[in-house]
Amino acid sequence: MVTVLFDGIAWGTLLFVLAVGLSVTLGLMNFVNLAHGAFAMLGGYVTVVMLNRFGVPFLLCLPAAALAAGAAGVILERTLYRRLYEGASHLDQVLFSIGLVFMAMALADFIMGSQQQIVHMPAFLRGQVRLMPGVEVGAYRLFLIASCGATALVLHFALVRTRFGSRLRAGVDNARTARGLGIDVERVFALTFAAGSALAGLGGALGVEILGLDPTFPVKYMVFFLIVVAVGGSGTVTGPLLASLVLGVCDAAGKYYLPQTGAFIIYAVMVAVLILKPQGLFGRAAAR
Repeated sequence: MVTVLFDGIAWGTLLFVLAVGLSVTLGLMNFVNLAHGAFAMLGGYVTVVMLNRFGVPFLLCLPAAALAAGAAGVILERTLYRRLYEGASHLDQVLFSIGLVFMAMALADFIMGSQQQIVHMPAFLRGQVRLMPGVEVGAYRLFLIASCGATALVLHFALVRTRFGSRLRAGVDNARTARGLGIDVERVFALTFAAGSALAGLGGALGVEILGLDPTFPVKYMVFFLIVVAVGGSGTVTGPLLASLVLGVCDAAGKYYLPQTGAFIIYAVMVAVLILKPQGLFGRAAAR
């Protein structure tokens, strides 16, 4: 039971890092970016190339993957996404971002091939760690829980306790007034989009060992990202974190104890939550 719980928490924390960027862009910027998984895939491939081909230490691959995805986010936000902030419907945003997903998949297949990518973890992340007599958990899963938990704390602090976070909220609530007060709203949104993309890249790098990596990654896990945002509520950090943990534990327990219907449990949890709270656990209406 303890092992299943740890597996569920590890899967949930990883899901949080993968999905929280989408929650921020959707809830705070009111932009439906279904190409979010493509940035996660980019982070995964950067990690694979650096680790397997160039022998870069795994811990150095993680910030590199985040920076690469963040840089790609800045470039696409400046050149393409910004044109859809105002005047474009959510349907336009969905169709545009889905088109980017298929382009990214084709590019990944052309450059890296269609096979599953394998990473070789360092020795300290392999094997089991004994927590107590009779209870052993994977070292990498403990690393996931610690690193993703630290990421959640830093992100919450950045959005709630910093000047940048208050400028972002001001720009979302009333962009015209924020501009009148001297806030560079476009720059704030660009940095926010880059941060969301970087988090996706970090999640993709961390998830290669557990989730695998191939060109279909963005569509294979897109539904999980959307479930986290729907259950937790968009525009918050606490909501997606709690939703990810609940969904991760339920998914792991369901697949372990009810293997015939285990994969369905995560959808049942989503439906139950949305019936009771249609805006999600901590949802807020988009203001933009």
